[in-house]
Amino acid sequence: MKKIRIAVMVSGGGTNLQALLDAQQQGILRSGEIVLVVSDRPEAYALERAKKAGVAALEILKREFSPENRQAEFEKRLEAALQESGAQMIVLAGFLSILSPDFTRRWDHRILNIHPSLIPSFCGAGFYGLKVHEAALARGVKLTGATVHFVNEIPDGGEIIAQRAVEVLSGDTPEKLQRRVMEQAEWILLPQATEEVCRRMLANT
Repeated sequence: MKKIRIAVMVSGGGTNLQALLDAQQQGILRSGEIVLVVSDRPEAYALERAKKAGVAALEILKREFSPENRQAEFEKRLEAALQESGAQMIVLAGFLSILSPDFTRRWDHRILNIHPSLIPSFCGAGFYGLKVHEAALARGVKLTGATVHFVNEIPDGGEIIAQRAVEVLSGDTPEKLQRRVMEQAEWILLPQATEEVCRRMLANT
């Protein structure tokens, strides 16, 4: 069966990557195949998850490049790795670097991101990780969740693919809420949305 070749980009522990790897093994993600994992941080445990799953794992560190050309050189190296792997789609799974408008245009409607809120709430520049959940609790919302969206030149600004709501409970801390959003939304939603987009791409080839 023909499959869309997927590159996953990460910066941290890789729990969303693990959800994708598990979904692939379980047949939930069946229209796509993870062929490459790229991290912009050397200590990212996600790289170990990739290696354990037999997936090619690569570090591309921005600090390796001169400050004046850092973004361009980083993306040039990234593009080369993507081309070498034959990747047709990118999934950002806890990837903290911002990609340039030129890069996102080249991969238009082929980059997915998972964000831990119901966009348009608590999203955009500066909203990542625990900061999203801290903001949700400070605002006093009763529902939060996760969103999978296409990536464009605006942080968290691309077309929404899927959302899943999660209840905010009394006594929640940012850490408790983060964990519930991951378990009840992110780890379910990201594989489902990735499968949906892969299926669409296959239908159009």
